[in-house]
Amino acid sequence: MAKIHLYMAAACAVVLALAAPTLAGDPDMLQDVCVADLASPIKLNGFPCKANVTADDFFFPGLRNPGNTNNAAGSVVTAANLEKFPGVNTLGVSIARIDYAPGGQNPPHTHPRATEIIFVLEGTLEVGFITTANKLFTKIICKGDVFVFPRGLVHFQQNRGHGPAAVVAAFNSQLQGTQAIAMTLFGATPPVSSDILSKAFRIDSGEVDAMKAKFAPK
Repeated sequence: MAKIHLYMAAACAVVLALAAPTLAGDPDMLQDVCVADLASPIKLNGFPCKANVTADDFFFPGLRNPGNTNNAAGSVVTAANLEKFPGVNTLGVSIARIDYAPGGQNPPHTHPRATEIIFVLEGTLEVGFITTANKLFTKIICKGDVFVFPRGLVHFQQNRGHGPAAVVAAFNSQLQGTQAIAMTLFGATPPVSSDILSKAFRIDSGEVDAMKAKFAPK
């Protein structure tokens, strides 16, 4: 009888585990601090902790000034994530500043490891995201406004004002990951076969090759 009860309990545990939602994210921290040792050759889903920690490890001055938006997109992202700010290692958060020239765009992209929330510092932006059911949610936002982009969904921002715009973006991941849709498909190394992209976008291979030339790695 005891064995039967044991088997039943085990079966119930398996059913509950399968029924529970599965989410992937940053692992929970097991110590107060773990400043990343970016110089370590060990790379196992992150970075090991460095030995000598100071207050400067938890400080990042890089978002004070606007970034250079003189590029094809007319925008620039200045990230304070694990790669630039070792103090966020294991903390499950990061932040960025995004600057936009008039008409500038942060092109459609996804963050596979994080939800993003933005706060508008200045300017007027059209922002939006697209669900897996291909429904677009879009809104015009201005200085002082907040907008959130659900994790993993394609989203974008574009400056609709006549002057520069800027936002602060926060993420619930120390390294959110970013996949710009156009660059991912047309600038991959090695390149995605042109016939695959031609069929997917229902355009001829010549148009695909022209797109690839625009996004070719420099």
